[in-house]
Amino acid sequence: MTYTEDEFLLISGIQHFSFCRRQWALIHMEQLWKENLRTVEGKIVHERCHDEGFTEKRKDLLTTRGMRVFSRTLGAVGQCDVVEFHRQADGVRLFGQEGAWQAVPVEYKRGKPKTEDCDRLQLAAQAMCLEEMLGGEVPNAYLFYDEIRRREEVEVTEVLRQEVQDVFREMHDYARRGHTPKAKSKKQCRSCSMKELCLPRLPKLLSVDEYYRRALE
Repeated sequence: MTYTEDEFLLISGIQHFSFCRRQWALIHMEQLWKENLRTVEGKIVHERCHDEGFTEKRKDLLTTRGMRVFSRTLGAVGQCDVVEFHRQADGVRLFGQEGAWQAVPVEYKRGKPKTEDCDRLQLAAQAMCLEEMLGGEVPNAYLFYDEIRRREEVEVTEVLRQEVQDVFREMHDYARRGHTPKAKSKKQCRSCSMKELCLPRLPKLLSVDEYYRRALE
């Protein structure tokens, strides 16, 4: 199955979706957003590397920032923070460059590595977009965490690829139905910038009907 451009979803949304499906729906379908310290810090980290006009070549390394990528198979579109192209004999050909090159996406994140897969899913989706666009394999990529100031290598395994495909299919299903999941209070709600818009505690409060029923009793 392939998707049209009108059906494309943002690659960054897979990180939101895997963290909380309601958060994703509020941001990407209902167009709601609220900042907190974490989101502002994350924005600052990304502003340092989203210079779309930046391209630098040093010997066998070509670095570009803010590269736009897409996949008709996933129905996804977005930007890579950084893509490094390493000169490699079995790599792909690039317009205007001699030789063959291996693409390696690098995603910048605030904080430190997470036990959940949300960041790795976003990075793997970028790698899969690059593969579809360039016609070559992208077997590994990197997450750079601002708090620890170092990279974490991510192997783009078949298991991770399948999870990316499954999650995007679910995202497209939600998008087609225009469905925003009901709020459910979880541990991670405390750190979410959207909690005042999401109101995760609201379902635990009494409805008007329930309030009157109890009062009459």
